[in-house]
Amino acid sequence: MYKLLGGLANYLKYHDIVTDCAVFRMHNTFTCALLMACSLIVSANQFVGNPIQCIVDGLPNHVVNTYCWISSTFTMPDAFRRQVGREVAHPGIANDFSEGDGAQKYYTYYQWVCFVLFFQALACHAPKVLWDLFENNLMRTLVMGLNIGVCHENEKNKKKEIILGYLMRHVKQHNLYAIRYWACECLCLINILTQLYVMNRFFDGEFISYGWRVMNFSEQAQEDRVDPMVYVFPRVTKCIFHKYGASGSIQKHDSLCVLPLNIVNEKTYIFIWFWFMILATMLTVLVIYRVIIITCPKVRPRILHAKHRSIPIEVCRALCRKVEMGDWWILLMLGTNMDPIIYREIISELAKKIDTSNNH
Repeated sequence: MYKLLGGLANYLKYHDIVTDCAVFRMHNTFTCALLMACSLIVSANQFVGNPIQCIVDGLPNHVVNTYCWISSTFTMPDAFRRQVGREVAHPGIANDFSEGDGAQKYYTYYQWVCFVLFFQALACHAPKVLWDLFENNLMRTLVMGLNIGVCHENEKNKKKEIILGYLMRHVKQHNLYAIRYWACECLCLINILTQLYVMNRFFDGEFISYGWRVMNFSEQAQEDRVDPMVYVFPRVTKCIFHKYGASGSIQKHDSLCVLPLNIVNEKTYIFIWFWFMILATMLTVLVIYRVIIITCPKVRPRILHAKHRSIPIEVCRALCRKVEMGDWWILLMLGTNMDPIIYREIISELAKKIDTSNNH
């Protein structure tokens, strides 16, 4: 297992310069690695082990296994509420049905799960790729190694002058930088909501309520219980194989199929459901927070002061009155990546220089 998932460790490595917020990284980094790990685990069980094993009399088992895997298997939804061992052999498995009357629920998703998880991981990684293209290492260039405060005094002063010179020359020119980043955050929310919708369609409308039904399962009366994990990911299904007999007549072989892969699928998707719901909530709150930042300029100095307590609130207010929204975002991210003492000196000198420039 370690050899299988060890390659994802490089994807989660620490970065000394950050250009985004924690929720953005949860979507792009952690969620992508989670989906990729689930895809690897499911594919390993699918292609290394035996994902399906069917019981049928008079036919080679490997033929029926292959046929039922590549076509589909089914259960009867009304049989899930019957008593196992007396009325039905397994949950959802009964014989009192007519083929083609719509009483069967077919399962065709299981051979596609590993591929769907892989493409979901790529979709989660897309906003990070887009933001890296937009950002183009601007923050790393501005920090110039000052994230480590231990350096020679002359070197530190030269770098501070370069940073101050850049900020003074490009004041009120960073709005596009901030808007592009916040647009990528909105893209993350759109991606998660779209994936929830697609997964719900993928599982025939069963995914959105999947987690709620799992949580409510233990609270239901014993006679009304239907295990939602077994209903969505059945462990035993039926499969009908037709072939020609010796006289040329069509013979029907009814088989029971065990799907051990669904044991992995049900645990994988219950974790994905909870994580996607938490992530969708956090991204929604984040987008609302960004809207407040854009529409209410008075909150920006308070946020800057809350992030960097060493800077007086008066300096934050004076600075935010003289710069645009994009400049405020650049200064906020600089404080995240820079040594606090050096950053405080830069902010104090920048406020004086901008004030002097405005007076002239």
